Amino acid sequence: MTRIDEKVLKRIEAAVGPKGTTRDPSEIAPHLVEWRDKYKGETPLLVRPASTEEVAAVVKICAETKTPIVPQGGNTGLVGGQIPFGEVLLSLSRLNKIRRIDAADNTITVEAGCILADVQRAAAEVDRLYPLSLASEGSAEIGGLLSTNAGGINVLRYGTAGEHVLGLEVVLPDGRVLEDLKRLRKDNTGYHLRQLFLGAEGTLGIITAAVLKLWPRPRAVSTAFVALARLHAIVPLLSHMQSASGGLVTAFELVPRIGLDFVIRHAHGARDPLTTKHEWYALIEMSSGSSSPLDPTMEEALADAAEAGLVSDAVIAQSETQRAELWVLRDQLSEVQKHEGGSIKHDVAVPISTIADFIAEAIAACERAVPGIRPVPFGHVGDGNVHFNLSQPVGADKAAYLARWQELNDIVHGIAHKFGGSISAEHGLGLMKRAEILRYKSPLEIELMRSIKRALDPAGIMNPGKVLLP
Repeated sequence: MTRIDEKVLKRIEAAVGPKGTTRDPSEIAPHLVEWRDKYKGETPLLVRPASTEEVAAVVKICAETKTPIVPQGGNTGLVGGQIPFGEVLLSLSRLNKIRRIDAADNTITVEAGCILADVQRAAAEVDRLYPLSLASEGSAEIGGLLSTNAGGINVLRYGTAGEHVLGLEVVLPDGRVLEDLKRLRKDNTGYHLRQLFLGAEGTLGIITAAVLKLWPRPRAVSTAFVALARLHAIVPLLSHMQSASGGLVTAFELVPRIGLDFVIRHAHGARDPLTTKHEWYALIEMSSGSSSPLDPTMEEALADAAEAGLVSDAVIAQSETQRAELWVLRDQLSEVQKHEGGSIKHDVAVPISTIADFIAEAIAACERAVPGIRPVPFGHVGDGNVHFNLSQPVGADKAAYLARWQELNDIVHGIAHKFGGSISAEHGLGLMKRAEILRYKSPLEIELMRSIKRALDPAGIMNPGKVLLP
């Protein structure tokens, strides 16, 4: 644990004022534990600046005194990147203004503490779409989402969070402010500096605002819950649905039967949408800017898929309520696993064409290692992202099972790497995978990452120990 001089803490308090800092343990406590309870941190001071200028003032003090600092958004991260271990904790939650929205430019300029759902609503008010969507959108903040380059369910159509960014405002590790809030679609004037901070998890600077792309708001949406004829039908079905719809597929999610059973067992009001049980399902959504209904397109495409032996059964939502009910089955997949004992989770990406082979091989390998283990692989087929989660055997000792985390990591990550994949698709490296990544990136890649870190943060004060080992 880092220990910080009292004089430094008082300087920070003076710079931000009483409304912007607290040492109250009860106020700080929610910021020290992440959602899975895997990491529990400590900080002598929670700082909540209300402006970019206040963030810069705090960072400047930290730079002068070589005081480490950890930035935090909505605290929805899953790899410990936002948890302090004695450092000053800086929350961006009070930087929550939408500075500008321009329907003609199709842009929205927001501060880092804006909650994702609020940005979505602001876009909808001017008849536009901000497409980033994930289960934690009611609490996840834009700064954290950009700092981890979050993915979500719509990457297939719209790309990751980082791909939505046109401009950034960033407080650098020495307290200077990089102001690059351009709304340009084209700016071919050298290095795109903003790319350094997207996915850097606050280790190179603190994002305080961003210019984000908007899209036309869909006029028609069609959502279907589909039973696959077999696991290996998943990629051919994706290809077929994209072709049949003319590229209108927005989301394409894989759901395993065991995961659906968990949701029905533990999520209030959840029910099986089909009358017969199947091993694998896809949740498919199409959207269009045209007002012409999409259900006929979905129905025809699924009928052709059934004739081709890819689909065994399907249901198409007939109302917004039914659509929401289908999405609950997917959105609750992570949450409900808490009720099934210990869960060892993986966030991997593989080339789309290899998803079924990866899942089949990883399931077999994990079952050999831990008889009775319950694999729950699900996720974003359209971008190759599989959340390969492993629930403990029924009746197993939770602590003993979780003690095998690294063993199962080695199995799953090794197979993903063999298929040309990544050990982190959208959650980042944080604290959890900073050592693991050394096995899967080349020495040159690690050297270049460390060189960038040293160049921007020579004192190592910015979210120390995350992403890269010291």
